[in-house]
Amino acid sequence: MRILYGIQGTGNGHLSRSHTLAGYLKQRPVDVDYLISGRGNTGVFDMDVFGAYQSFGGLSFVTENGALKRRKTVLSNNWKQFYQDVKALDVTSYDVVITDYEPISAWAAKRAGVRCIGLGRQYAFLEPDLYKTLSLWQRQIIKQFAPCTTPVGMHWVECGNAIPPVVKESGDDCEGGLAQRIVVYLPFEDPEVIINALYPLDDYEFSVFHPKLTRCSYGHIECFAPSRKQFSGHFGRASAVISNAGFETSCEALREGKALIIKPLVGQFEQQKNAEILARKGLATVLTSVNYVSIEQALKSRQSTHIQWPNVAKHLANWITDGAKESVRDLSKRLWGI
Repeated sequence: MRILYGIQGTGNGHLSRSHTLAGYLKQRPVDVDYLISGRGNTGVFDMDVFGAYQSFGGLSFVTENGALKRRKTVLSNNWKQFYQDVKALDVTSYDVVITDYEPISAWAAKRAGVRCIGLGRQYAFLEPDLYKTLSLWQRQIIKQFAPCTTPVGMHWVECGNAIPPVVKESGDDCEGGLAQRIVVYLPFEDPEVIINALYPLDDYEFSVFHPKLTRCSYGHIECFAPSRKQFSGHFGRASAVISNAGFETSCEALREGKALIIKPLVGQFEQQKNAEILARKGLATVLTSVNYVSIEQALKSRQSTHIQWPNVAKHLANWITDGAKESVRDLSKRLWGI
């Protein structure tokens, strides 16, 4: 069985989820080629599991100071190159294409009539209960950005045919954590704003991970460039996580019983919806801005929630490599019932 696995490289959530699933696919008797777009080769890390992956410009978005810039996003993407890459990508030799919301592989599969399995958070918005909350243009983005024939959405709780999240396995020291240790991962915010907001809060020890930072220290604030291994170590010792409202980091925090404090990316509807859902279900505290007062209040009132999900990556790898014959509905019921 030959599989092409396309991964959206914007942010680290898609890569983190795919990194976990790739480890299980490697244990199965299949050949998997990986394609990553939307990021380039700068700022990526821990990519060995993907082997000699293909890299494309793809489509991404532009952010400034914690907000999505729509006009700059439209103008910065090379739409002609995207169209050429879709046309040039030959997927006819693959039995199936997997897309973690990666548009080049998805559209190439659509053009060639090859089965395409869409994995990830975004596809959960196709479920009726979530779909009805979207505006018309949001619905079009969800359906057209990375189209697929078999959508497999992921959600924190049961919702239609969505399955539980793929979350990396953790060490025994991850659950709980020291009360005053906090991990901060706000890649779309200005790092200077983050440090200034945290600096007065010297009752806490912060580990800040950001793509624009290198290893440095400001008293009770330690700064790091993103690294899966380093992040896991600091995450395991922390009692709370402050992050944007992406799906994967929130899942990791909830799975390990860490208090979750989120600041959604302004103008990015998926993160806005994530924040609304998490707040409504009492799973996270939502920040409207990154400042000393709001962070202090969130830390003082924080509560942790522990959600147990099965090893979805292992079951998903088996499902895919067995030909994905079981319906997504039955797969969802089976996984939520474990």
